[in-house]
Amino acid sequence: MDLDTFIIAVFCLVDEAIPRVSGGRRLRERGPEPLLTDSEVLTMEVIGEYLGLAQDSALFAYFRQHYAHFFPALCRLHRTTFVRQAANLWRLKERLWQEVLRGVPHDEQFAIIDSFPVPVCQFARAHRCRRFRAEAAYGKDTLVRQTFYGLRVHVRVEWPGLITRFCIAPANVHELAALPALTDATSGLLVGDRNYWSPKVAAEWHQHGVELLAPYRSAKRDPHPRWSAQLSRVRYRIDTVFGQLVDRCNVKRLWARDLWHLSNRLLRKVLMHTLAVLFNVDLGNPPLQLARVVAS
Repeated sequence: MDLDTFIIAVFCLVDEAIPRVSGGRRLRERGPEPLLTDSEVLTMEVIGEYLGLAQDSALFAYFRQHYAHFFPALCRLHRTTFVRQAANLWRLKERLWQEVLRGVPHDEQFAIIDSFPVPVCQFARAHRCRRFRAEAAYGKDTLVRQTFYGLRVHVRVEWPGLITRFCIAPANVHELAALPALTDATSGLLVGDRNYWSPKVAAEWHQHGVELLAPYRSAKRDPHPRWSAQLSRVRYRIDTVFGQLVDRCNVKRLWARDLWHLSNRLLRKVLMHTLAVLFNVDLGNPPLQLARVVAS
């Protein structure tokens, strides 16, 4: 499909889903109705993330310049009003994300977990950075083998590549400490990297129906290197998802100044990713080839 068709399809899906996820109740108890409907705002956020417009100013300017005929109220709206309305819809985004998840075929009994770093600022400015002062901490970025100051986003991906849960934690929180937020009320196989290797924790979760599989903590002393290599090949699927969030959505570029706005930004990126997978399934494309949703 082309971009215009994609915008219309997303709007129709969101507009039809909002009454279901809101239970038929009004989202606003008092005050006038906004110039832009919530369906229009959510559609622009999703499409903007798909196009790589991670900044609110760039997103607003793009649709005002190229799609004012789709969203005529944009010409009478200030950017800050649009940004405020979008941020206030974070709970609706979460419910829409869960609603869309139920419509995408995936295996709830087979999941992969991992985390990625989100620096709050450059390392040299960490000692005087005021953003997220109560939440940020120093941690290790194993990919570049450097220390950073910021947060970590812990993610659960269910096969074939759907993000079904995520949580935000300080950078110095160990992966195993975030495990309850990703596995509570679930069952089945759970694959992690070497940071998740812990026979004690695996035995505890086994009692709850979760089989935690992870390679031995030390690669040099690994007693079963072939088994670990097989787990790593399976686990690479979550690296593909992280790569899409980083390259397409700029998830590691932090423009938010508090956890509320950061959660809103992460929710709209995850919602976009889930919707793109849904459309790929409907179009008969491989689910994680997001670029094929809109034909070039």
